[in-house]
Amino acid sequence: MPSSILISLDGMGGDHGPPVVIAGIRDYRKQHGGEGVRFLVHGDEAAIRAEMAKCGLGDDLVVVRHTDKVVGMEEKPAQAMRRGKGSSLWNAIEAVKTGEAHAVVSAGNTGALMAIAKLILRMSAHGLERPAIVASWPTLRGVTAVLDVGANIESDAEQLIEFAIMGEAFHAAVHGVARPTVGILNVGSEDMKGHEEVREASRILRDGGLGLNYHGFVEGDDIAKGTVDVVVTDGFTGNIALKTAEGVARFISALMREALTSSLQAKVGAAIAMPALKAMGRRIDPSSINGGPLLGLNGIVVKSHGGADAKGYANAIRIAVDLARSDYLTKVQDSLGRLSATLELAATAPLTVTEPSQ
Repeated sequence: MPSSILISLDGMGGDHGPPVVIAGIRDYRKQHGGEGVRFLVHGDEAAIRAEMAKCGLGDDLVVVRHTDKVVGMEEKPAQAMRRGKGSSLWNAIEAVKTGEAHAVVSAGNTGALMAIAKLILRMSAHGLERPAIVASWPTLRGVTAVLDVGANIESDAEQLIEFAIMGEAFHAAVHGVARPTVGILNVGSEDMKGHEEVREASRILRDGGLGLNYHGFVEGDDIAKGTVDVVVTDGFTGNIALKTAEGVARFISALMREALTSSLQAKVGAAIAMPALKAMGRRIDPSSINGGPLLGLNGIVVKSHGGADAKGYANAIRIAVDLARSDYLTKVQDSLGRLSATLELAATAPLTVTEPSQ
């Protein structure tokens, strides 16, 4: 757990590029202090230095690595892997591979980020196929980590358990919970509910000796309640749940704006209540907690929303720093080792046949 941290940033990624990336560094320092944290920013040096001057940031804090190449937001992952070498995204990840940087943050193309990060960093354990994207979801109890929210459309029992292991380590590192509770998203809380993969994953988590604080099955409404600290599901279901929650948050905000501008009396009340209303709007929208790590890689990679503002980008930096300063990677590898041993034991165990009672 190093005290001095270097975070590698894709300076050209996202909808805004250097203006948000550099302002994000400034806001991170304002909000979190940033003691012992420095930045390596990849991209157009002239544009980056212009923003550094606006934000009052110097070479003691930010090292600039120039490149003319940029991976476009519209590029397909296969195109990005073929043509992306030497780009700001590629070089930012490469800095983690070489050990120069402790983590990387990019607001760029999600598919390209995932593909290039997997190519350069590889997966952290044998058998892991793809990273999982985790979302920090606002709830009545604080924040719940939900994964996967889009990287893996289908997941078998072993993958769901891997998500549980990675999500538990992430939540402990970033949200400070010593023993996070873990649940699997299902259509009911009873043991017999759901398809075979979720039932098998639940059985192993309950009986496999993996050391996780396993709660059992949770349902869709349990996410917002904060019933557990970590909710595990496949990327298909997780992405639909995330987009639904974001849509509902925008729907509620639109209804409130309509109601609060319907009359002069409503407008006066809205003006008085506006600070509280804005705070509520931020809290109910999962996209307001910016920064989704790609879990399972042999290195720390954090995806920022492409349209994030400086404050949102600062939060993505905070998550990268928290993970870099934690024992997250070691904890995940140890737990995945225990999972492999459990699965090998189950595969080699003799089949027991129960004789019918007379």
